[in-house]
Amino acid sequence: MNERNYLHLTDQLFDQIKRGAFLTVRAGDAVNTMTIGWATIGWIWQKPILMVAVRDSRHTFTLLETIDNFTVTIPTGGGCAKALTLCGTKSGRDMDKLAASGLQLKQARTTESPVIDVAGVHYECRIVYKSAMDSAFLHPELDKLYPQQDFHTLYFGEILNCYETE
Repeated sequence: MNERNYLHLTDQLFDQIKRGAFLTVRAGDAVNTMTIGWATIGWIWQKPILMVAVRDSRHTFTLLETIDNFTVTIPTGGGCAKALTLCGTKSGRDMDKLAASGLQLKQARTTESPVIDVAGVHYECRIVYKSAMDSAFLHPELDKLYPQQDFHTLYFGEILNCYETE
């Protein structure tokens, strides 16, 4: 495993996030991963931060509300397209997405939530702030993204560790 600066290869990583990355959480005995296509990385509150957006209707949201950490795995090798599709279209309430997709977990270095055991860049994060979106602040051109008024909660995770596996 190679340690990485959290901003290393940001442009390439965000190109992959647009195609999909895995957000994984463990809350007690429950583990779930979902596909995300939106995230941002930056420097806030004198900390490196990875912000993810999770709709309140998602099973992952329910788990995130009970814990203080999450991981994001950005696949860099091939072979994850089917797993990303499955994890982005099925609910962990209804099925074991990890078993159905063939994905394996790997113990994270610093968080209770594991990483997905694939070639990729892994971010381990501790939630330092969260905020539910307020529709009053949405620009009208964003209405098309929320036809059901199913808004996101934004989770700001302090990046505790960032590394790459092959």
